[in-house]
Amino acid sequence: MLEHAVQTFERTLGDYFRERLVDCADGLEPRPEEDTLWYVGSVLARLGDSRQLFSYDDGRLNLRPLALLYKDAHEAEAEYERCLILRQLGDQALFVGALFPEGYARKGFRQDYFVGMGGGAYDYLADNAVSHRHVFAELATRFAAFLELVAQACRRRVSDNIEDVLALYWQWRATGDQRLADQLRALEISLGNDLQAH
Repeated sequence: MLEHAVQTFERTLGDYFRERLVDCADGLEPRPEEDTLWYVGSVLARLGDSRQLFSYDDGRLNLRPLALLYKDAHEAEAEYERCLILRQLGDQALFVGALFPEGYARKGFRQDYFVGMGGGAYDYLADNAVSHRHVFAELATRFAAFLELVAQACRRRVSDNIEDVLALYWQWRATGDQRLADQLRALEISLGNDLQAH
């Protein structure tokens, strides 16, 4: 039941991000393709769940560095495996580069690092992925613009940034508090079948 509820929320959270991206994309020339906005919205919803972003390494929960993902992709023997790792690299570079630039800048990582890593990963996928090549091609050629778009779409609007929305949802899931449910609905997050879980 909980797994179904999480999948339902991820779908509606993806819709929320896609709507924000569409609203913010109107200012870009040329306007991004709808398929690319859909893909980026899905990435934000998926990686907004820390279980999808972090992995266990040496018994600890860590965010695998982009450089190590690149190394893993380079050493992958199968093309399919290489594409999966590069997709993870591109998605992670887009997510963390757009949402946490200040933290990485303090460590010496600037935007060009994320553009190089993420854009390079998507460029490879544009030529070698089984599907979504046109999406990866647009992300590769306009990676810096998509970093800005994601940052703008996730910027605080009153109090609905990604961290606040996710924290509010998981708090509601844990408590079933009707007030929290009302706050989520006010942010246009559909709880759907999640209401049956309480």
